Amino acid sequence: MPQPKQRKLSDWISFLTKADIPVLRQTARNLQQLQKNELHLNARSFAHAVKNDPLMSVKLLRYMQAHKRRNQAHEVMEVEQIVMMLGFETTFRKIQPKPLVEEVLGRDNRNALVYLLKTAHRAQIASGYAFDWAVRLHDLHFEEIRTAALLHDIAEMLMWCFSPQEMLMIKKVQQQNKNLRSAMVQEKVFGFSLHHLQLELAEKWRLPELLITLMDDEHAQRQRVRNVVLAVDLARHSANGWNDAALPDDYQGIARLLHLDVADVMTIVGAEPQDTAETII
Repeated sequence: MPQPKQRKLSDWISFLTKADIPVLRQTARNLQQLQKNELHLNARSFAHAVKNDPLMSVKLLRYMQAHKRRNQAHEVMEVEQIVMMLGFETTFRKIQPKPLVEEVLGRDNRNALVYLLKTAHRAQIASGYAFDWAVRLHDLHFEEIRTAALLHDIAEMLMWCFSPQEMLMIKKVQQQNKNLRSAMVQEKVFGFSLHHLQLELAEKWRLPELLITLMDDEHAQRQRVRNVVLAVDLARHSANGWNDAALPDDYQGIARLLHLDVADVMTIVGAEPQDTAETII
């Protein structure tokens, strides 16, 4: 599919609504194994193979929302529920775990692939934090909160897939001047911010209202949204090493959220005093 050459937001919305979203290689492998072994194929095993992949997760959600029934009473956000509503035959036929991110980016965009995988890994970490804190707070929407943290930066991941050179340009500018706001650089390169793109996509894809709210930092005064924001921030800052200068503020925010001491927060999130090697998928 030809990618939009203009910077117009509407062009990208149209393109990403029709684009075949790529998936992580491990997700494709896991789902292929499940297809071959029907004895182990059920809604839970399918969800286990998918729910750490933000790209496959949003691919499922986009399809579900585009094909939901008019008389559907409740919004569906959990992978298990989506599979049970669609059925395995429809799911595997209509929402295939392909193409792979490596195939979409190709050999000429290895640096972009590394940044994409780092962003996806960060999303996995954030979703784990958000889920844990929601459970600690006895929030019955813990699965929705986990999904919101996983998809919080989905627009960034999509643009790494489909506009790698521009994303590398943004990364280079930010590395040269760390005082520049991300949104400002994105607007200069694309003509819009990735946050704006994400909100427009969520509306266009008719994603569940609760998910849209949870993914929007502007609602951070709400406890659930604050949970997501803090989890995403912690995952982003700790990816730079546990000595990142922004982490003390993160710990303070999490302590207020969970009504704990900062020392306890550092223990439950696994904070380490020294930089640790970053793991890439």
